[in-house]
Amino acid sequence: MASTACIPPVPAPQGAVGLRDRARGALLGLAVGDALGAPAENMKPSEIRARWGRITGYVADRPAGTDDTEYAIFSGLLLARHGAALTQAHVETAWHEWIADREEGPFRGAGFSERGTLENLRRGLAAPISAQHRHAWSDGLAMRAAPHGVFAAGRPAEAARLAAVDGSVSHEGEGIYGGQAVAAGVAAAMAGASTVAVVASALAVVPDDSWTARCLRRAMTAAHRGERAVRSAVVIGGYPWTDLAPEAVALAFGAYAAADGDFTDAVLTAVNMGRDADTTAAVAGALAGATRGVHAIPPDWAAAIGPARGSCLPTMAGHHVLEVADLLTREAPPGAGHAPGLTRRAPGTADSAPVGTASAAGPPVRGADEATEVRT
Repeated sequence: MASTACIPPVPAPQGAVGLRDRARGALLGLAVGDALGAPAENMKPSEIRARWGRITGYVADRPAGTDDTEYAIFSGLLLARHGAALTQAHVETAWHEWIADREEGPFRGAGFSERGTLENLRRGLAAPISAQHRHAWSDGLAMRAAPHGVFAAGRPAEAARLAAVDGSVSHEGEGIYGGQAVAAGVAAAMAGASTVAVVASALAVVPDDSWTARCLRRAMTAAHRGERAVRSAVVIGGYPWTDLAPEAVALAFGAYAAADGDFTDAVLTAVNMGRDADTTAAVAGALAGATRGVHAIPPDWAAAIGPARGSCLPTMAGHHVLEVADLLTREAPPGAGHAPGLTRRAPGTADSAPVGTASAAGPPVRGADEATEVRT
């Protein structure tokens, strides 16, 4: 059963960091962490040091997000379309419409869990059977769970519920728990919760006896001793797969806690621990970005993040994480209904022509009845 530990109340957003700034911080933070961590993916700390010393910024010539960013955009657009009414059928339909039933083109495969899901869907297997593959425990849901926390700001349990609905097509068990922990943590951070309360919110939505909860508790116990202690407490020595959800999620929360929510320290700690570094840094970036807001992200890191290139999901090409953040926190006036189209925008520019791919041309904006609430 889920933890019944007392969680400090989540305060309403106020002061210098508003809801929109936190939403933009969460999703831009995810993309920045993804791009920073991508070159170090599947590496050991010793290998990182031998190649770059300590990573303190982008080491790629053209930094860009990977499948972590593009699948987060995918989940964010899907959530903008359906809001709190999101169902398993909606998610399965989107996987078919935007990914499985299309020509793959430049699709690069993403992780094993995404590949397994697509193979099952293409064979005609429906959710939740589509999630029954060899990597249902991966961090593939955790990497795309931050938008649920942005949407359900201040409501960790609701964020976790939505993440589980999203993940039911592609994940089971610990894979679901990892996504729920991330969604709940971001939801708490979006409402200005302390670092301790963010972690407590994540622990509260996963079973107490789960591998995810055990790894999170070990990471929190070690966090005050820093990066190496967190990694030693969580990583299973010699285990070949780095996309294990309990490990990746615990490393990300450990990096976030060790940095006490500071964006730069949290992301770089995650990157330099290696393993599934793009995902751990993306999750740490989402948590810290929601905690401190978009202005906590170093400007040169933020400036490098452009619209998605579609190298993993061609249908996400041209969408920017800031566009998704705005969609998930925008309130439509009563009776406004659905927006006629979703436009691709670069940060700080005017709207461009309506998107014409993958039905992303019309994920409707939430109506006033679905507006974000923060509950204490």
